[in-house]
Amino acid sequence: MTSPQDLHARGVHAAYRGRHREARRLLERARAELGTEDRQRTDLDAQIATSLAYVLSETGEHDAAMVLCRAALADTAIEDRTRGKLHSQLGLLHMLRGESAIAMTEFDQALAMLDEPGVTARVHLNRGNVHLQRRHLPAATSDFRHSFAAYREAGDEYGAAKALHNLGYTRFLAGDLVAALRDLASAYPTVAAEGPVMTAMVEQDRAEVLMAAGLHDEGAAALAAAAHAYGRRRLYQRRGEAELALARSLVLRDPGRAGAAARDAARRFRRTGADAWQVRADATLLSAQVESGGTGPALARRGAELGDELAAQGLRWEAVLARMDATRVRIRRGQLDDAAAGLRAIGSVRTAPIGVRLLDRDLRAELSAASGRRADALKHLRVGLSDLHAWQSSFGSLDLQTGVAGHGTRLGVRGLALAVDSRRPEVLLEWSERARMLASRVQPVRPPEDEQIAGDLAELREMAADPTRSDPAREAELRQRVRERAWQHRGSGEVADPVTLDELRSALDPGTALVAYVVTASAVVALVVTADGTTWVDLGHREELDRLIGGLLPDLDMAATDLPDAMGAFVRTELAQRLDTLASLLVAPVLDAVGDRRVVLTPSGVLSGIPWTLLHGYVGRPLTVAQSATAWLARRTTPLRTASAGFVAGPRVARAEDEVVAAAKEWPTARVLRGDEATAAAVSALADAVDVLHVAAHGRHSAENAMFAGVQLVDGPWFGYDIDRLGQVPDVVLLSACEVGRSTVRSGEELIGMTTAWLHAGARCVIASPAAINDQAAYGVLLAVHERLAAGLDPAAALAEAVEAVPAGSAPVPLVCFG
Repeated sequence: MTSPQDLHARGVHAAYRGRHREARRLLERARAELGTEDRQRTDLDAQIATSLAYVLSETGEHDAAMVLCRAALADTAIEDRTRGKLHSQLGLLHMLRGESAIAMTEFDQALAMLDEPGVTARVHLNRGNVHLQRRHLPAATSDFRHSFAAYREAGDEYGAAKALHNLGYTRFLAGDLVAALRDLASAYPTVAAEGPVMTAMVEQDRAEVLMAAGLHDEGAAALAAAAHAYGRRRLYQRRGEAELALARSLVLRDPGRAGAAARDAARRFRRTGADAWQVRADATLLSAQVESGGTGPALARRGAELGDELAAQGLRWEAVLARMDATRVRIRRGQLDDAAAGLRAIGSVRTAPIGVRLLDRDLRAELSAASGRRADALKHLRVGLSDLHAWQSSFGSLDLQTGVAGHGTRLGVRGLALAVDSRRPEVLLEWSERARMLASRVQPVRPPEDEQIAGDLAELREMAADPTRSDPAREAELRQRVRERAWQHRGSGEVADPVTLDELRSALDPGTALVAYVVTASAVVALVVTADGTTWVDLGHREELDRLIGGLLPDLDMAATDLPDAMGAFVRTELAQRLDTLASLLVAPVLDAVGDRRVVLTPSGVLSGIPWTLLHGYVGRPLTVAQSATAWLARRTTPLRTASAGFVAGPRVARAEDEVVAAAKEWPTARVLRGDEATAAAVSALADAVDVLHVAAHGRHSAENAMFAGVQLVDGPWFGYDIDRLGQVPDVVLLSACEVGRSTVRSGEELIGMTTAWLHAGARCVIASPAAINDQAAYGVLLAVHERLAAGLDPAAALAEAVEAVPAGSAPVPLVCFG
């Protein structure tokens, strides 16, 4: 017969690992088989009650759990160590209900009575979670470190992994995503191995990190999955917490969905009697309503009330956010004095999380603008973006830099709108640069060699090259691991200041014009800057632009296919008309200011798919699309290297070998990889050794993670992550591959794609297409480009002459010079 002691131990093991139904059955059986005749057995009964109370609370029976613990504590016969465990359990119950002040008192009492490492480790773990709820991050860090050490001393690796996971989540809240990802990744296998509930718990925290890193869809899906996993096991409190995390993460991106998730969470908390958590859900619902444009006076009153209730719970920054929502409503209602008073009452947020600090600056800018103080508004926005960049510069990964740039999108968008309204060219250029440099202001650093990433990329290549090895689950696991290991690379900590209008004009030679295209929610504007002066050009409303670019890429892709003569002529005529209309909107109005100069373009993110070299007025003109004026000027100071060239022909591309062999003849010492020679390793070695690299291969743009965009080689894809691993990169890269010039607009004006990966790695110029490209048409143009490059012409001029020579009516060649 199993003893009560054994049943208790098995019940604790099951509860500790999220198997609550099994735990409850074992613990209730243990109590039923236990007598209460002597002190020892009474003490054991109290210990069983402690464990059973936790299980009852997790499954929604909070009141019963409290009664059980209080009854056990009332028994004067129990030992101090058992009394300490009961205080610890009461602390946990209050923590789960969101009653943090009472929870802290109970945990403190427990620690005074306990000395066993395995038990104190659990108390420190739970008390650290209370500190997390209250955003007391240094105190949380201290508790989790104590917990980790105590679990290790007790030989409990699972407990140590939970403490490490929580330490990683604390680092995430403190803004250190690199350290957070490292700790979460280290703890994940041990914690997740304990079953679906523990997997849901770690996935929930990891999802919040993903969303902070800009992977909103993936993070939201993981949070929804965690909520579903809790619901299947009737863990209503935890389900509500997951739904609340989802709601908070969606407020700025999808307030309608955020409001629905917040209502679901509030309903769970009402069901479990967690009133303090319901206040938090109500505050998130309020934020969603305000973000949706709410202006009712009840919203302002409710924001103030919720701010007071959250402050009473010790949730300082949540209280600040509720009061900010109330202030924003007052600004919209024109109650500017009341709004200013509200901001004064909020006070300094210097030590708040980065998201709170950026919202504070945006709110102060909104009030200043509404009060007619545009200069003050722009000052607040500059300070906010500087704060963002200081944080962002700690990340070395391009993917992570562009992902977290989304935190600054609101500030950049507001700054652009104010700059357009200002009618001042120097202000427009400044904010054109700031908005498009949300990630590219960070000075890049070369990542260290990582054998794990190299091995994972090789396995992904093998799976892609051999259809019989297809394993979607394994592929997803490898992609996640590559991405998150790359994220752990530390950044330079250095941020470049945007160029000023005076600096730009003094740096431009007489033969070059820079055209900054700025697109706001309602207007399209161009600023033409030359050594002689600056011209502001209004290009009209945005609606016409959106209509034209909406079907542009599909038209370009269709025009690149080999169609019957009649169909091909019709498709190309339709495309030509669309391009002519785009040129009349974007190019014709700036030509008087541009004159006969070569042009450098810095277009807004929504214009990233435009084949500028095909627009009338720019055809035949040397043209470069730059990440920013600042980046272009920095690259311009170093002489372009074009002494050596290398060529690569990928598999299953018509005329690829003919193209690279013919183009290589223009270079006396060219190296050519084709057939079985064109492997990822060989291409990496070639790219590391030449000044000019030409790759003719099938390409693929990956919208969900653009660093997995790549070109197809004989042994599988060569990814953007492979570029990041090169020791040295060519100055000039030509990609005769469909789509690899295409970019994803990650946040605001911020782009990421294979072209961006090359430029981030150090390439000076990338010639690529944002759309599909006809192989035969590309063949002739690229041969002409190499003929001119080898003769000493710069890439933009070489491409301009080659594209201009394409006969009318032929398949378009939408190659663009980026850099």
